[in-house]
Amino acid sequence: MTTPDTILTTRNATVADLVALLQAQHAAKLDVVAPARHLLAENGHLRLIGVGEPRLTPDGVTVGETVLRPTATADAGIADKLGIPLPYLRRLRAEQIGLYDANVNTWLADYPDRRFLVRGLHNPDGGTGVARAFLSDSYRMVDNLDVLMAGLEGIRSAGVPVDIASCDLTERRMYVKVRAPQVAEYAPDLLAGYRSPFTGARGADNPVVFAGFVVSNSETGHGSFSLTPQLTVQVCDNGMTLTKDAVREVHLGGRLSDGVVRWSADTQDAVLDLVVKQARDAVATFLDHGYVRAKLAEITRAAGVAISDPAATLEHVGKALRFTTEQQATILAHFISGSDITSGGVLHAVTSVAQTLADADAAHDLERQGLRAMTLAAAHAA
Repeated sequence: MTTPDTILTTRNATVADLVALLQAQHAAKLDVVAPARHLLAENGHLRLIGVGEPRLTPDGVTVGETVLRPTATADAGIADKLGIPLPYLRRLRAEQIGLYDANVNTWLADYPDRRFLVRGLHNPDGGTGVARAFLSDSYRMVDNLDVLMAGLEGIRSAGVPVDIASCDLTERRMYVKVRAPQVAEYAPDLLAGYRSPFTGARGADNPVVFAGFVVSNSETGHGSFSLTPQLTVQVCDNGMTLTKDAVREVHLGGRLSDGVVRWSADTQDAVLDLVVKQARDAVATFLDHGYVRAKLAEITRAAGVAISDPAATLEHVGKALRFTTEQQATILAHFISGSDITSGGVLHAVTSVAQTLADADAAHDLERQGLRAMTLAAAHAA
C-alpha cells in the first residue's frame, strides 16, 4: 500500500518513475494556510485544528482536525519561522519530545494570529500524514509535477532531440538532467591529461562534451524553480554546471487565504505557461553549438594551472567551499586517480565525487561547486 512515507524521495530514477511518484504525491497533497492558534505540537506531531471532516461524538459535533508528522525539512521550517535554533529542536525531537512540543507551542502561542502555510501529504486511511514543509503564507506554490510536465512540453516544442539522463527527488528539491547528445563538441585541451576514476578511460581518446541543462524545483521552500546549463563529459559522465547562466523563478507571491489551498485554473495556467516558455528558451540558448564552444573555451583557459601541492590546494578549496572532511579526502583520491594534476583536474575530481554520493541534494550541491573549485585551485596554485 502506498503511504505518505513511501512517496517522498527517489534517486537516479527514470522520467517515467519520477512522473508516477509525483502523481502519487499530487493525489495525497494537502496544503493548508492556518493561523498559529489552529496549530498544535503533540507528541512530536503537528495537529491542524479545523482541517478535516467534523466528527460526531457522544458530546456532540467535534471540529475536524488533521495530524501530520513533520519531516526534517518541516522541522527546519518550524525552527526558522518560530526563531528556535534548529540543532536544539532536532535534539529535542531525538531526546525530549515533550520539550519539543513545549517549545513549539510556546512560540506559536506568542503570535496566535500569525499565519503559516503547511504543505503536507494526507494518509488515505485517515491516520497520521506527513508535514513536508512549514512556510510563509506568501509562498507561491509551483509543484514539481506541473514543472516537470511544462518543462518537457517546452523542450518538445523546441524540436531538439534530448535524453533525460537522470531524475532525483528529495525532501528539498527535484532535479532532472536533460542532455542533448547531438549537440556535442570536442574539448581536447581540457581532457588531454584526464583519466576516468571509474573506468580508467582516457579523456585524450574521447574528448567529447555534451550540451544539456538541469531542471530543478522546490515545493518545500528550498530555492526557486531553475533551469541551469550543464556540460557533460562523455568519458566519465562528469557534469560541469554553469550556475551563472541559470534561469530562476522565485516562489514568492501575495498572501494566501486561510484554509485548504486550491489555485484557480487561470493562475496555474499562467505560471505553467511561463515554465514552458523558459524551458523552450533554455533549449534554444543552452543546447547550441556556439554556446557550448564559448563556455568550453572559458573553462579550458582556467583549467591549465599546474597544481604542485595537491593536498594543500585541495584543503584550501575544501575549507573555502565548506566541504566535509570525508568529501575532501574523497576528492583528493579522485584527483590522484584522475591523473590530471591541474586546476582542471580539481574540477574533474569534484564532479566525479558528486556522482558517488547517495544523498541527491549533497551530490547536486557538490556538482554545482565544480567550476568554483577549479577557480579557487588555480588562484591558490598561482
